[in-house]
Amino acid sequence: MELVKVLAYLLRMSRHKLSPWLMALALLAGLVSGLGLTGWLAIISGVLAGNRDPRLLYGFIALCVAVPASRLLTQTLFNHLATQAIFETRLQSCRRILAAPLRRVEDLGPHRLLATLTDDISTLATALTQVPVLCMQSAIVVTCLAYMGWLSFRVLLVVVGFMVVGSLTYGLAMGLAREYFRRLREETDTLFAQFRALIFGAKELRLHRRRRQVFVDLALIPTGEKIRRFTAIGHNLLIATTVWGNQLFFIAIGVIIFAFRDSALGSQRVITGFTLCLLYMLSPLEAIFQLLPNFSRAGVAMRKLDRLGLDLSGSAAETAPGDGGELAGWRRLELERVSYRYAGDAAAESFNLGPMSLAVDAGEIVFITGGNGSGKSTLAKLLTGLYVPDDGRILLDGRPVSSENRDGYRQLFATVFTDFYLFDSLMGLERIGLDEAARDFLFRLQLDRKVKVEDGVISTLDLSHGQRKRLALLTAYMEDRPIYFFDEWAADQDPQFKEVFYFEIVPELKARGKTVFVISHDDSFYALADRLIKMKDGAIEWDHPQQAAFAAPAREARQ
Repeated sequence: MELVKVLAYLLRMSRHKLSPWLMALALLAGLVSGLGLTGWLAIISGVLAGNRDPRLLYGFIALCVAVPASRLLTQTLFNHLATQAIFETRLQSCRRILAAPLRRVEDLGPHRLLATLTDDISTLATALTQVPVLCMQSAIVVTCLAYMGWLSFRVLLVVVGFMVVGSLTYGLAMGLAREYFRRLREETDTLFAQFRALIFGAKELRLHRRRRQVFVDLALIPTGEKIRRFTAIGHNLLIATTVWGNQLFFIAIGVIIFAFRDSALGSQRVITGFTLCLLYMLSPLEAIFQLLPNFSRAGVAMRKLDRLGLDLSGSAAETAPGDGGELAGWRRLELERVSYRYAGDAAAESFNLGPMSLAVDAGEIVFITGGNGSGKSTLAKLLTGLYVPDDGRILLDGRPVSSENRDGYRQLFATVFTDFYLFDSLMGLERIGLDEAARDFLFRLQLDRKVKVEDGVISTLDLSHGQRKRLALLTAYMEDRPIYFFDEWAADQDPQFKEVFYFEIVPELKARGKTVFVISHDDSFYALADRLIKMKDGAIEWDHPQQAAFAAPAREARQ
């Protein structure tokens, strides 16, 4: 059953109009290969039984050509289909992640996504590349049974009886093993989460002995022990079944040799043929038994991939009508009674943002301040289109931002968030003079001695956090978007770089007609803003124009 599902998946994901024909040809070639190998066996059996027909030699020579040719054809075709299917699977998974709402991706967590993109796809790739081997081995078994049936149908019934017992035993063990493999896959998600904590929490773990011991003793060891136990039990069940299946075959050979040798059914030809076939079938059957668990794990992986697709499509995916150029000439951005809710657990109260209304004109410099947890970063993600409001609307020149134009709307923004990510090149920014412009900006930020940009490639990302933030500022600056959003960019910068940011870069962006949002607690620079917005408990506490903006902190200090 799992093999059928894998073949159907292979056919579905290879995405070519000729794929059904290629698969049919591959299966036919595998059948020819199995027939040829069994034909060899029949010729050898006949010669050993005393047949001196010269046509056996010609048949043997013909099979020496047909068997390797058919094996090569079936493996080549299946490998082509498998590699294409894996490529499409990876690409589809990545596109699903990119198309899904950011909040949905955050809820799933990097550990689950990484486990799917690495472990599940690798498991599926292993199974897909083993399809031709399984098909050829299965063809050998089927054709051997057919040859034995031609020799003696009654003796074949004895062999089939032993095979039925073996199949029932294997089915029972496989069902138990499949459950352990499913539990193994669930624990893999947990292990990936712990690996992430191990890597990104390395400093904290080294500085706190008790935390490190608890992390190892109560997290890594229990999870690793479960994975070890589930893996061992699952594979031991399959090993025991394989050993038992081999033993059944030798028992069947013993029955044929000793029970039928004196009967009318036990001619030399029949006994020799059955004995050779059963011995020859041992290797293919053992290979099949060893491969089937991979297909069982592949079935679990496919369900995980399908589940990921359903989870990512829980909210409507967003389409991109273009690059956002048609929106670049905007004049007014509005939030109209926008609200957003974080779904908390049953015991915790969820955080709500809004409802709030806000209007910003093109070319304004807007500073946003407020305490931790006041909703500043959530507002940033709503304004930039990364989060979709639960209620209310975002309007651009009176036109609602919806799933049809949200990606185009996002192209208006260049951002540096607090949890920014640096790519190792200025990808997507290719243009004449990019390297020279980047070098000039690196000089302004005093990074020119540590970082070089050649053909858009950044020489190193091995920098301090403050330096990496300056490099992120470079990337955002080079994007040359209509709207810039900086989420506490200057919070951990030296005074000289704060002054470069507030006194040079922000006014320069305004002079170029850009709209600039700055989340900041640097009240000494508030006078540079056209407006100052203060957030509190998920709402706008006040929104002052320039005339009152730099007076507000002083009033609060006196209160």
